[in-house]
Amino acid sequence: MVEASEEVYSSLQRRFKGDLLRPGESGYEDARIIWNGMVARRPGLIARCADVVDVQNAVRAGSEIGILAAVRCGGHSLSGFSTCDGGIVIDLSRMRQVTVDPEACHAMIAGGCLLGSIDTATQKAGLVFPSGVVSHTGASGLILG
Repeated sequence: MVEASEEVYSSLQRRFKGDLLRPGESGYEDARIIWNGMVARRPGLIARCADVVDVQNAVRAGSEIGILAAVRCGGHSLSGFSTCDGGIVIDLSRMRQVTVDPEACHAMIAGGCLLGSIDTATQKAGLVFPSGVVSHTGASGLILG
């Protein structure tokens, strides 16, 4: 699995705008931790995406090599689905943009949005996002889970 994560890293490093974190590098230990402290996995690579193109590139690179992948929005999965051992974590935590259109009464959210940031943006427009009650839960994981 180490070879696979190194292969994915090599494939991504030239075209990736976000951060690519490997074990032993600065920021890796903090980036691998999720909300449920009982789940302590060690991914071979954490791809902290800057935008949708980074997500597409990470998914393609991982798929081509056949490496285990996990996607992290807020890292709030009780069972630890937002991380993995040895594989690649596609981390959306840098992608937290919320755009609200009060006229149309809708909002668009980026993949890494937390419920609290959506609530803040929608409430300013007099709207509500019916969801969970824990503000640091990732919206995408909650919606898709």
